Amino acid sequence: MSNASPVKFGNANSGSTRDDALFLKVFAGEVITSFDRASKTAGADMVRSISSGKSATFPVMGRIGAEYHAVGAEILGSAVNSNEKVITINDLLISSVFISNIEEAKSHWDVRSAYSTEMGRALSFQKDKHILQTIGQASLASANVTGGDATTNVVNTGIASATDATAANAMIDAIFAAAKELDANYVPSEGRKCFMRLEEYYKLANATNAVNVDFTGNANGGIASGKVMKIAGIELVPVPHFVASNVSSGVDAGSATNAGSTPQAVNLSNFVALVSHPSAVGTVKLMDLAVEKEYDIRRQGTLMVAKYSMGHGVLRPEAAVGIKEAA
Repeated sequence: MSNASPVKFGNANSGSTRDDALFLKVFAGEVITSFDRASKTAGADMVRSISSGKSATFPVMGRIGAEYHAVGAEILGSAVNSNEKVITINDLLISSVFISNIEEAKSHWDVRSAYSTEMGRALSFQKDKHILQTIGQASLASANVTGGDATTNVVNTGIASATDATAANAMIDAIFAAAKELDANYVPSEGRKCFMRLEEYYKLANATNAVNVDFTGNANGGIASGKVMKIAGIELVPVPHFVASNVSSGVDAGSATNAGSTPQAVNLSNFVALVSHPSAVGTVKLMDLAVEKEYDIRRQGTLMVAKYSMGHGVLRPEAAVGIKEAA
């Protein structure tokens, strides 16, 4: 059997010759863990939980028309285009650490709690990226129902302007253009969100017409708080891990063994924001986020594993709009 790779949390930045360099005789400070990677995409998708199986089906329905009734004519009903979207569960995604007994005994802080929390954050971070990439796929896709509303929904903006102010104004114009596209596709106004790169978000926080009450009519944030709440009725969400590249392989692209593909692969090069309604993306959840641990007497330590099994797919492309800088 192969040897475990224990976490050397007593070694200073993995550069010390001593594995107990960080261990103290008396606790003399607070524990510093990695920054909180709280989920940014909560509520941004439609979620179905299944108890077994490898996939789930989401029904997709077109619109029903109206007509005048001729006197005496038999009413036969209207034809409605329908389709379905099958979303397959990805492979099991895990994050793990091995904690040695002797290392834990020397430690002056709660090792297991800190590492289990950070593993959960790592998976939450990855789930965010998968959902954002799926929203990007939706903005580049055609309608799932024949005769549906949308083809590609991408708004080009001139954010690479000479000054922050003009770049912010260009971004505001792009968000209004995205709102217009969603309105034109009869997407509900409730629940719309705009996931943005940090650079564009903080330029908006300094934009006069984004935060001045004379323009917004109420407190919409400002320089003091460093926040902008909404533009065009769309909630703004700054995302440190916004994906603005061509994702074609690896963990970020997802893995679906049964489908033999990378379901979250997408080219989002030059994208700066994604505007969507929860109906744009679906998530199938087989195993929710969970943390397990087991003591290994042969290696004198505890193996901790965080895991989940989910899949993501495009449901309603017309409910997503990408905002990008023209290449």
